Amino acid sequence: MPDPPRVLSTQHPDNATVPFFAEGEVIEGEDEIQEAYYAYSHLGADEQMWDFEGKEGDEYAVKKLLSRFDQYFLDSKLGEDVRLTVRGPNPDVEKAEAKILLEILESIPRSYDAAELFYDEHDEGVVPPIFEVIIPMVTDADQLNAVHDYYEQFVVGKGNEELLDGRTVSEWVGDFRPNSINVIPLIEDREHMLAADEIIRGYVEGRDVDAQRVFLARSDPALNYGSLSADLINKVSMQRLYDMAEEEDIDIYPMLGAGSAPFRGNLSPTTVEATLDAWPEVETYTVQSAFKYDYPVETVQGAIETLRSAPESRHEERIDEERALEVVDAVEDVYAEQVEQVAPLVNRIAEYTPKRRARKLHVGLFGYSREVGETQLPRAITYTATLYSIGFPPTLMGLAGLSEEDIAFVEEAFPRFFETLADAARYYNPRSQLVLPLDEERATAGLDLVDVDPDPQHRSATDDVIDALNREDADAVRAGIVRAAQIRQFLG
Repeated sequence: MPDPPRVLSTQHPDNATVPFFAEGEVIEGEDEIQEAYYAYSHLGADEQMWDFEGKEGDEYAVKKLLSRFDQYFLDSKLGEDVRLTVRGPNPDVEKAEAKILLEILESIPRSYDAAELFYDEHDEGVVPPIFEVIIPMVTDADQLNAVHDYYEQFVVGKGNEELLDGRTVSEWVGDFRPNSINVIPLIEDREHMLAADEIIRGYVEGRDVDAQRVFLARSDPALNYGSLSADLINKVSMQRLYDMAEEEDIDIYPMLGAGSAPFRGNLSPTTVEATLDAWPEVETYTVQSAFKYDYPVETVQGAIETLRSAPESRHEERIDEERALEVVDAVEDVYAEQVEQVAPLVNRIAEYTPKRRARKLHVGLFGYSREVGETQLPRAITYTATLYSIGFPPTLMGLAGLSEEDIAFVEEAFPRFFETLADAARYYNPRSQLVLPLDEERATAGLDLVDVDPDPQHRSATDDVIDALNREDADAVRAGIVRAAQIRQFLG
């Protein structure tokens, strides 16, 4: 496998500002074709995720990109210089969307044909424009094997089947290429992130594989277990993956799904250097919509170039796994208690939070059924936005569970967390405690760990949201949510 891209542009709807190319406030349809080209050509991303999971996707994206932006893709070959990587639903989890995955897999040879026609016309050699598929919410190797084997057996394999007239399907409609695809697991819950090494071991076993990409979530673990827990779970998971890779003699390429909000990973154009320093194990970093659209374009370009030119991933310092998971337990216990208490208000504010991309209902691995019953929450971006909109950064949640020894461990093992906490804490508004049913001392324990000056503009905007909620003024709530998001440069 050639070295994978360093910067994966995604379609996560965490932006406060609507990009210039969008037809309306919601990015959808043809906007996303323009978006992919813009991410490649203007921002410098070397990979675009083409998302069918939780949203509609265009199966003709390759044909449209090559036909509309022909000169760019002659200079930067799709599949080689820049990549388009599809994310589809996981049939074992998203039953209602299961057959969409089959449609996606069937579209890969058609995309190859479009690229072959385009590059042959210009006397250029063709490479597969799509040859990797991301599968979300992975819990075992069988889910990866099923995707890989289905493609080879039923997409490519049908080319050898004979028709009644004696011709093979390939002789009738042409060959099915590429002959094989790479499957990238996106692993999103604690149990299976910590078992990512065994999942990958089960997938590569018996295959001629010399390298494997692994996508580790950052938003959903934060939603389920707390922000600090998400960081430590990822650290342990990556360490185990590298240990497994050494045992199996393969290269491992971790991908970190971090957003701009501190709660969701704290990867923004202003934090790229700190992120690279904190996560040297990572090969591919996600730049989500807030990263791309809530900062001046020159700032975004410089930040992406910094990510792309950074040294290749490396794993040197080790973390004490047992101690890290003890801290995760301590945070998770308090976080679960607090999230159950804030859920009604979160769901109320979520109704006023703007949608930035056309998405379907998320059916995810929400991990509270064991701890706090059937608490229902919106997706991570909306959840984060609702709490920030009243001046209560969710990064604070769960930290009352930390002992002095836990804090000392985190200072040694992952000091970046305190930078993240400081970035979040400046948006705290004490008035949030008037509307949140939390014990104030426990809810604000994290504030004692950092020393920051509050952002007065954000406090004013969140004051307006709180006041509007109290008088049930829906328009004012919506306006305040957007104003606060634009001030902090992310929606959620």
